[in-house]
Amino acid sequence: MRALSRIAAFAALLVPAAAQAQQVTQADPQGSGPIVSALMWLQGTLLGNVATAVAVMAVAAVGFMMLTGRLNWRFGATVIIGCFVLFGAASIVAGIQSAAA
Repeated sequence: MRALSRIAAFAALLVPAAAQAQQVTQADPQGSGPIVSALMWLQGTLLGNVATAVAVMAVAAVGFMMLTGRLNWRFGATVIIGCFVLFGAASIVAGIQSAAA
């Protein structure tokens, strides 16, 4: 009888609904205000007007160098893909979160 109750308790731990019930809200932990503010500033800087202008100039320069044969195509593709990842990070994370839910 005791072994059966232990097995039932272990099986209850494996049920995903019990784990989801604990994850009602995702509030910031207490005392994390300065860290969250710093990360929001960093996000605003990385995705702001200055970063957009720098990314446009970088893609233009890399594209011109690739067309004239002065740059390795692999490095050029890496720069362009990096810009897509940087500016598409919010969409990428939202997609991952929706797939996990």
